[in-house]
Amino acid sequence: MRPIQYFSDEYLERCKGITTEQVLEFLETFRKMQEKPKKSKLISLKVPEPMLESFKQKSALEGIKYQTKIKSLMQDWLTQ
Repeated sequence: MRPIQYFSDEYLERCKGITTEQVLEFLETFRKMQEKPKKSKLISLKVPEPMLESFKQKSALEGIKYQTKIKSLMQDWLTQ
């Protein structure tokens, strides 16, 4: 049996403003999440505390985990 997902009117209204690029980004991110994870390497990185706290807060405002955002920025830099 499949679960039923309900959306609030507020959420549906917000979705009306989504651009084609945002839809494509969501679909690509979802596709990547379904891939078999590649092996990761744990690293240690010293970052000034105020910078890290600000980064965490800004990431939270974007609705993304800060470590995921760091990896995304690294990937963007590598593919430039």
